[in-house]
Amino acid sequence: MSDFWIYFEVGMRHVLNLFSYDHVLFLIALSVPYVFKDWKKVLLLVSLFTVGHTLALLLSVYEIIVVKVDIIEFLIPITILITAFFHLFTAGKSAKNESISVIGVITLFFGIIHGLGFATYFKSIIGGASDSKLLPLLEFATGIEVAQIVVVLVSLIAAYCVQTLFRFSKRDWTLVMSSFVIGVVLPMIIESKIWIR
Repeated sequence: MSDFWIYFEVGMRHVLNLFSYDHVLFLIALSVPYVFKDWKKVLLLVSLFTVGHTLALLLSVYEIIVVKVDIIEFLIPITILITAFFHLFTAGKSAKNESISVIGVITLFFGIIHGLGFATYFKSIIGGASDSKLLPLLEFATGIEVAQIVVVLVSLIAAYCVQTLFRFSKRDWTLVMSSFVIGVVLPMIIESKIWIR
């Protein structure tokens, strides 16, 4: 049981890391247009991310897929940017007409990309025989899922407070926060190692 908490905590720290805030930025960009009544959609999107992340780690740990780290580190902020732009341009549209299929695919893709970015470090922590890697991977994924729910819950609480106390409209909140995420992520793209040849 103590092994569960080790990998669970690593999963939690992977998301709730102030020095690697790309994960939190994505979750903010993902959840910004939603309110508490949309909790099922938000939970589905968060779970899609976890599925993609876990699948990528699984493929990488068993060396089925290997990708250059520079490419992955470039794709992570690109996917955050796409998510933020998607919500920026769809702000104010009715939630009833809003399909999560496009953002769901982006979320799954981001999970896969982020999982590939974390694969090298994760392989170094688990080591061991190939049959002993699946359980730590699932324990790690559980930690990621819980941490993501915490981040999204904080994001929904912030949205509720701003929209209720300061009378921001849902559209204005989405525009401001999507623009904020874009402003933070653009320097990450510009400073990417991929541009250095």
